[in-house]
Amino acid sequence: MNKEISRPIRVLVAKVGLDGHDRGAKIIASSLRDAGMEVIYTGLRQTPEMVVNAAMQEDVDAIGISILSGAHMTVFPKIIDLMKEKGMDDVLLTGGGIIPEDDISELNRLGVGKLFPPGTPTSEISNYIKNWVKDNK
Repeated sequence: MNKEISRPIRVLVAKVGLDGHDRGAKIIASSLRDAGMEVIYTGLRQTPEMVVNAAMQEDVDAIGISILSGAHMTVFPKIIDLMKEKGMDDVLLTGGGIIPEDDISELNRLGVGKLFPPGTPTSEISNYIKNWVKDNK
């Protein structure tokens, strides 16, 4: 559709599963707020169902998953499936963490947006989300 939305971009940031390291997720949430977005941080130990339900309730434009546990090939496909079931095809699923390149390619093929490794400049992440929303909302 390629138009500006009239409200701030809303992003849900979540940690799924038993991964208890959330420093990076909190840094990303803070940087997205600094970039003018509204951010909902779900906290630790969320299930894919909890994430998708929260995203629907909060009417978000994007979901960002932080994952360091190695469960990315289970978590992202489950979330994308739940999003499809609920008709959330206008919501970006993105994220970051420790994800091998081959797995990133497979996740992108399944419909997951760009995935960011540790050390990615936060401006790159916020610009990606802003551009995706501008082009897809």
